[in-house]
Amino acid sequence: MNPTNRSQSRMALVLKTYAERLSAFHPNARLYLLHAIISGASMGVFRLLFNFYVLSLGYDQRLLGSLITTSSLTSLIVALPMGRAADRLGRKASLLLGGGAVVLAVVVMALFPSEFTFVSMNVLIGLAQSLSGVTMAPFLMENSSEKERTYLFSFSSGLGTGSAFLGNWIGGYLPTWMGTLKGVAATSTPAYGASLLVIAAGAAVALLPLFLMRMPKLEAGQRSNFASFAYFKQQPRLITRLVLPMLLTSIGAGMFMPFMNIFYRQVHHQPDPVIGSLFAWGSLAMGIGLILAPPIADRIGKIQLVVITQGISIPFLFLLGFAPWFAVSAFAYYIRLALMNMSGPVYQTFVMEQVDASERATVASLVSMANSFGWAFSPSISGQIQVQYGFGPAILVTIVLYIASVYCYWAFFWKPLNKPKPLPVQSGSS
Repeated sequence: MNPTNRSQSRMALVLKTYAERLSAFHPNARLYLLHAIISGASMGVFRLLFNFYVLSLGYDQRLLGSLITTSSLTSLIVALPMGRAADRLGRKASLLLGGGAVVLAVVVMALFPSEFTFVSMNVLIGLAQSLSGVTMAPFLMENSSEKERTYLFSFSSGLGTGSAFLGNWIGGYLPTWMGTLKGVAATSTPAYGASLLVIAAGAAVALLPLFLMRMPKLEAGQRSNFASFAYFKQQPRLITRLVLPMLLTSIGAGMFMPFMNIFYRQVHHQPDPVIGSLFAWGSLAMGIGLILAPPIADRIGKIQLVVITQGISIPFLFLLGFAPWFAVSAFAYYIRLALMNMSGPVYQTFVMEQVDASERATVASLVSMANSFGWAFSPSISGQIQVQYGFGPAILVTIVLYIASVYCYWAFFWKPLNKPKPLPVQSGSS
């Protein structure tokens, strides 16, 4: 078989496998994916415009860093209690409550802008994100089989992120449209505030598929239950290895990622529509990467995918932050975003597979804490650094921590696989 025919056969096999995995998705999983698409588009606009909204009121990066810290620190503090709450409320009610709280927070911040409102509503967002975060992984595990599980985790992230392509593109122009309707400048507070109300409406629509879910009755062994710190005490080494790389990544990400839109406005002097388009295409690139991840993981292994893709992404992060030309930085942004994030759901699946079904809610809470920890403290530190020294030091810290994280993935999970197995002991000889 010549190389062309071999490549076509391989592609046909991949597409056939994808079709089989997609057809195996549970109805609840399909409804969750629809929720992820609508929610992803709405929150893509929110992440793009909220920083600009706060800056339009006369605040600076110090407050932005404090707000990110507020929501993430709240998520960190309440992650374990939210694991227990999610068990008591049920998966469906937890997802609805978390999504509804985000809608309420966005509406209040749009209608009553003040520092107190921003802080208090970011506490509410932190509570909501924590509840949704500790619910999502056990929910997907309980509504999937081993055959399609990796694909479901990746699709839930990929479709949500890919839909942010549309959200970010619209977000770049939404303040202009709202400003025109109100007769004010596109970069004015009223234009941004009206845009936030549109975002809240979209996030409310995203709740509708969740209402249609019919939760299955699970046997005790299939159900994820919160078990406090008991499991951590039983398996401290395993839990530390599973969580530590994610903790390092979150600390590094919190130093720079929340300020990407500010970076492109202040360093490369780009207007909102250009930044919106950049983020839109970035979301599409990330979504494509997430959807490509499962068949690659099937071929080379989950941990191998994590180490290779995240490792290759690091030089592009350096290029993104320090290239003097916008075009080069934007190109590096697309490649880094796709590579760094495509392995996230794959690793999350790997983590859930390493623990018993009854302990998944506990581990999901610990993973949520790890993801929140860096974002709880890094943005405030980074905001202070940016005001004094610019973006350079924050980007370098991010790079160093990402390198450490990739090393941990390799040392904890890939390196042991490469060790030669000991030879069997033969009796009668020495």
